[in-house]
Amino acid sequence: MDHAQASNVELKENTVIVVLGASGDLAKKKTYPALFGLYRNQFLPKDVRIVGYARTKMDHEEYLRRIKSYMKTPTKEIEQQLEDFCKLCTYISGQYDKDESFENLNKHLEELESGRPETHRLFYMALPPSVFTIVSQHLKRCCYPTKGIARVVVEKPFGKDLASSRELQKSLEPDWKEDELFRIDHYLGKEMVKNLLILRFGNSFLGATWNRHHIDNVQISFKEPFGTEGRGGYFDEFGIIRDVMQNHLLQVLTLLTMERPISFDSEDIRDEKVRVLRFISPIEPKNVIIGQYGKSLDGTKPSYKEDDTVPQDSRCPTFCAMVAYIKNERWDGVPFILKAGKALNEQKTEIRIQFKDVTTGIFKDIPEMSLLCASSPTRVSTSR
Repeated sequence: MDHAQASNVELKENTVIVVLGASGDLAKKKTYPALFGLYRNQFLPKDVRIVGYARTKMDHEEYLRRIKSYMKTPTKEIEQQLEDFCKLCTYISGQYDKDESFENLNKHLEELESGRPETHRLFYMALPPSVFTIVSQHLKRCCYPTKGIARVVVEKPFGKDLASSRELQKSLEPDWKEDELFRIDHYLGKEMVKNLLILRFGNSFLGATWNRHHIDNVQISFKEPFGTEGRGGYFDEFGIIRDVMQNHLLQVLTLLTMERPISFDSEDIRDEKVRVLRFISPIEPKNVIIGQYGKSLDGTKPSYKEDDTVPQDSRCPTFCAMVAYIKNERWDGVPFILKAGKALNEQKTEIRIQFKDVTTGIFKDIPEMSLLCASSPTRVSTSR
C-alpha cells in the first residue's frame, strides 16, 4: 500500500496502539479513558493491543492501577468491560533518548504481533513538545512497522509559539510523511464542541440571528477547581494562555464564528477556521486580565507557588480573561470574552451567546435572551 492511500485507511485489525508518556497526567486523565470509551463502543480495531511506554519504572499491577484511577464504572457491566480492557494493556519502561530502550519496545511489539500477516502501529505522543523530535526519530529508526501502516499522533501543544511550531514541524518531516502524522487537540472530542457545527448549521432559525445585528457578546469559559497538582514544571513553561486559550478556546471560537463550509470534510472545515482566524484583531493589553491563584481562604489548598514543582519566582498566569474582536462583516464590533483558570470555585466549560436587547415598547419588561451550551455539566438551554 502506498503512502498516498495510508492516511485514508481505517485500521480495522492487526493494530497496536503505543501510548508514549503513559505514566503522565494527560495519559491517565484523557488518553486511557478515551481509549476505554472507544473500546466499550467497539470502535477500536479488532484484536487491538495497547502498550504504555514511559520512563517511570513500575510493574504491571501499578500500571493497571494508574489506568483505572480515572475510569468511571457506575455499573457491574462497565466494571467487567474495564477488566477486559485492561487485559489488552501492557507496559514497558525506557528512556526517550536511547536506541536500546526503543529496541526493547520494538521487541515487545513483535511478540504481541507474532503470527499476524500485517502489523499496523499507532504511536500516540502524550508527551511534552521538548521530546517530540527525539522520540519520533527513535520510533522511526527502531519501531517502524515493516509490514503495515504507521501513524504518529501528536498532542497539543505543538510548540510554544509560531517559530517553535515551525521548527518542530521541520524536525518531524525527515522521518514521517504528512499522511502518517496527525496533530490533534483532544478538546475537539468533547460532545459539546463536536455538536457546535450541528447547532449552527443544522438549525435554520439560528442562521438569520447569528451575526453582529442580533448578538451582543459571546462568552467562552473554562474553569477548573484544582491547581497544578505536581505538574507545575510543565504548566509553568506554558501558562494558562498557551495551555488552554490558544488551542482549546480558540478552536471553539472558530467553530462559533466561521462561515458554512462547502462540505463537512476536515479540510473544508479547516479552511473556514483559518479564514476567520485571519480576521481576529491583535489583542490589546487593555483587554486582558491575568492572575495567579493563591492559597484558599480556609488554608486547606496551597497556592500555585507552594507546589514543589513550581519555581518560587514564577510569574506564570494561572488565570486569564481577554476580549477578542473579529473584523469581518458578520462579527464586527461583537466582543468575544474568553476566560480560563485553574483552582477556581467550580468545574465548568460553557459557551454563552448573549443576544441583543430588543425589549422596547410593549416588550420592555422582558429580559434579554441568551443561549447557553455547557459541557461540564452537559446541557444546551436558552434563558431570559
